[in-house]
Amino acid sequence: MQINSSLENILTPTAIALGNFDGIHRGHLEVIKPVLAWASESIYKTVVTFDPHPQQYFTGQQRQLLTPHQERAVILEKLGVQQLILLPFDRELVKLSPQEFVDRILDRQMQAKFISVGEDFRFGNQRAGAATDLVELAANIGIPTRIAPLETDGDSRISSSRIRAALLAADLKLTQALLGRYYSLMGTVVNGQEIGRSIGFPTANLKYPPEKFLPRQGVYCVRVDTGEATQLPGVMNIGKRPTVNGVNTTVEVHLLDWEGNLYGQQLTVYLHHFVRSEQKFSDLSALTNQIQADCEAAREFFQTENHS
Repeated sequence: MQINSSLENILTPTAIALGNFDGIHRGHLEVIKPVLAWASESIYKTVVTFDPHPQQYFTGQQRQLLTPHQERAVILEKLGVQQLILLPFDRELVKLSPQEFVDRILDRQMQAKFISVGEDFRFGNQRAGAATDLVELAANIGIPTRIAPLETDGDSRISSSRIRAALLAADLKLTQALLGRYYSLMGTVVNGQEIGRSIGFPTANLKYPPEKFLPRQGVYCVRVDTGEATQLPGVMNIGKRPTVNGVNTTVEVHLLDWEGNLYGQQLTVYLHHFVRSEQKFSDLSALTNQIQADCEAAREFFQTENHS
């Protein structure tokens, strides 16, 4: 899939799903699906999002993302999207009126032949344009536009903020229900302090994007994609490792009953079950005993999951 952070070399003409798409949850999928169904061989299935996130632009504060760009691209490619455009959200874009955004960006530069947005989509200077305005403006120049209704889970709207709240509460069942898949982390295995190896539980220390939204600190049952055909079961710890006086938050994964070298590899870790919160132990011996118990708990969980 092609990823562009400018409009210089994009693939055109396009069928566009337009929005922020952080998380690519079930509501976002309803915006993307019409593009996948509408586009033809000569029209590129395209997702257009904004970089940085508009909230980050206006507040000046780094926004933690459920799906950083690389992870978002992997998910979109699996769906069948051919192109991801990270539209620079800058002063020039902010100044555009709704009419100018449609004429200059969507029509002239992206050569849009079809547009899909969510019911709550806003665009143009001071968010002056609503989804219904986009339908009218695009229709004036012959571009059909579909508005996807807000997706709900029971009586509540599915949103990125609800997913964040569920992750902070370590409610992985709700997280999975809202996303339509397991929450994941992508990262590259780098050298760590090798404390796990020294106590008999070698871990893969993941370097993850600094903008990645992390769930509640603690221990999780996970499945790990190493690029092989089968995902491997494991135990992941997210936290500061208080037993060894850690300072920075780390993400470490121990693969159950597996041996090998993962240094330099990119892993995708899928969160299946929350085991316990992070805690400080009196010494490494107590920590070792707890890790052993965590691994046994994970084996039991996956055995039950496999038979359910």
